[in-house]
Amino acid sequence: AFYAKVRSTYQGWSNGKIINSGSQLYRFTHEMKVGDLIVYPSKHNRQVHIGEITGPFKYQPELEEGYPQTRPVKWLKHLPRTSFSQGALYEIGSALSFFQIKSYADEFMAQLDEQKAAGETISEDDTVGLVTSDIEDQTRDFVIKQLSKNLKGLPLEEFVAHLLENMGYHTRVMRVGEPSVDIVAHKDDLGFEPPIIKVQVKSSDGKIGDRDVSALYGKVGEGEYGLLVTLGEFSPPAITFANSKSNLRLIDGSELVDLIFEYYEKFDAKYKSILPLKKVYVPQTLEDA
Repeated sequence: AFYAKVRSTYQGWSNGKIINSGSQLYRFTHEMKVGDLIVYPSKHNRQVHIGEITGPFKYQPELEEGYPQTRPVKWLKHLPRTSFSQGALYEIGSALSFFQIKSYADEFMAQLDEQKAAGETISEDDTVGLVTSDIEDQTRDFVIKQLSKNLKGLPLEEFVAHLLENMGYHTRVMRVGEPSVDIVAHKDDLGFEPPIIKVQVKSSDGKIGDRDVSALYGKVGEGEYGLLVTLGEFSPPAITFANSKSNLRLIDGSELVDLIFEYYEKFDAKYKSILPLKKVYVPQTLEDA
């Protein structure tokens, strides 16, 4: 019944989004208990507020439009974000509206201990590297998932051709059904001058074996080059085979993402809409700097 009510209220939402939102509301209503601590990172004043739940759930639509589900809270502390490590700030910056703090719960609890908090300062933050790595990994996963979801088969071939064009090549996407070779890339307008690059694109996110690599290489003539691009990985025999050929190159999903980051600003709006990315600065550890 609850699911049906949510479904009627949020037409157009995916099942996953509805279930996720409903689960958060259920936990807020039924699992949260009086005495539980709550952390609220305010974007309005850039402070972290720590409080305690003091009463049961109440439905009060008259208080503020759009936020009828309420819990009474006694606010215990209001702290600047500089009081916390980068890892703690990253955890409370979750995209979810309501969730349980796990990894850095002790850090927030310590702020309620006046004596401990007074003698504790964040000087050298060893969580910076972890946060930066996590952000990068999530972005890489997002790119691969978007490509796998939206660009299967021929559309991925066209995307790789577009990437090669932004790298300075002219490209021709071959007709459907052409075995082993999906794209021909070259530097001159007509495609007569070497180097000629024959490209095969695999939209699978699994491992590519040496059979596929050798099949492409069988299409590479004298003075030509072979390039195999995949969203996944290559098996050790495939890598060994490619390493033995000076005119054969393999690009796996990780390296493809590197190239996407490098040439992203040149992409057409069509591909930027599939891969909506924004350039941001992330903290860097002193060792890396």
